[in-house]
Amino acid sequence: MTKEHFLRLYEYVNWANRRVLDVLRRQVEDNERARKWLCHVLAAEQMWITRLRGEDSSAVPVWTDRSLDECAELLAQNASAYQQFLHGLSEADFEQAVSYKNTKGVSFSTSIRDILTHVANHGTYHRGHIATLMRAAGQEPINTDFITFTRE
Repeated sequence: MTKEHFLRLYEYVNWANRRVLDVLRRQVEDNERARKWLCHVLAAEQMWITRLRGEDSSAVPVWTDRSLDECAELLAQNASAYQQFLHGLSEADFEQAVSYKNTKGVSFSTSIRDILTHVANHGTYHRGHIATLMRAAGQEPINTDFITFTRE
């Protein structure tokens, strides 16, 4: 996987997160559970970019309850942070290991490539949860499939 691959992948991540945020904003009633899952996706992205920068992520909560406006702010911050981080990498950097502690305090060392892949997949997984919650509430979920992104 190349730098260009990850730049494109994170364009998709930002696109998909924005689509979810936009559809949640258009809802007449707050879908609290869907909003909380979006909060979690964005908080996890923040936690991982903190780790990727070599910083301590222990103060970054991954379960938060934010307003949609606060989600929009964090979404923009994350999108900018990941683009800046990715643009600063060489092709060889993707194989570098990042040492960090998980939320339980256990130490790990994982390649940048694998962390970036995990973060993108984590968001996709939980956007699926959001779609399911929206359907269950009688709301129309938004299509966040990667192939849809490629067609726009």
